[in-house]
Amino acid sequence: MGLLERCHELFKTSNLYEVLAVNKEATETEVRRSYYKVSLKVHPDRAPEDPLATEKFQVLGQLYAVLSDKEQRATYDEQGTVDEDSDVLSQGRCWEDYWRLLFPKITVKDILEFENKYKGSKEERQDVIQLYVQHQGNMDAITASAMCCSQEDEPRLCGIIQGAIEGGEVTAFTKESHKKKSARRKRANKERQEAEEMQKEMGLGDEDDSLVMMLKQKQKSREQNFNSFLSDLEAKYSKKSGPQKGKRGKR
Repeated sequence: MGLLERCHELFKTSNLYEVLAVNKEATETEVRRSYYKVSLKVHPDRAPEDPLATEKFQVLGQLYAVLSDKEQRATYDEQGTVDEDSDVLSQGRCWEDYWRLLFPKITVKDILEFENKYKGSKEERQDVIQLYVQHQGNMDAITASAMCCSQEDEPRLCGIIQGAIEGGEVTAFTKESHKKKSARRKRANKERQEAEEMQKEMGLGDEDDSLVMMLKQKQKSREQNFNSFLSDLEAKYSKKSGPQKGKRGKR
């Protein structure tokens, strides 16, 4: 399987620029910076729970090797193809060593410190708004693509998006398909079922002030908050303007 096919399989797009969330006109510095940001999300030390993290990390290394090579990038821009036999994509290369050469001082501690600085920053706000436009309001895709994001961060991301909408930076996407609503409902029901099974295995009753009950309540609250956010968008903006298309946030 070639690089473009692997990108599509792992990142849902075969466009190398879209994987890095940059446009075709991005400078070398912008490409390098975006590669750093995206690779942090799937770095094996940062995402041990993701079974595909190592493969994603390797593919990102190959992707950056192509876009950082002037000849390879020019070929890709003109023809939309990648020379799989080039030295740039040498099969024997260790892509983690390649990453360490580019960012030699990066450690697990550095990654955690970056995450702490990134969350709540202007940079994160710009990235979230860009993802909101790119994914046309699909919150599942936004939370999956946002850097340094876990389920606990969803209310914060919703707040960023709501603020951008109220400030006129982006137009609200208010329509959500029945399929997406059903998928989220199934996930919520599955989480509740798992919590109930855990509760039975531990021999806990509903009256117990247990971790299981806390997890069930937390999941229920998160689902309610998320659905409330989508409902608020529909109530505020659907009647006024109908179906909308997003526009890129101001920079």
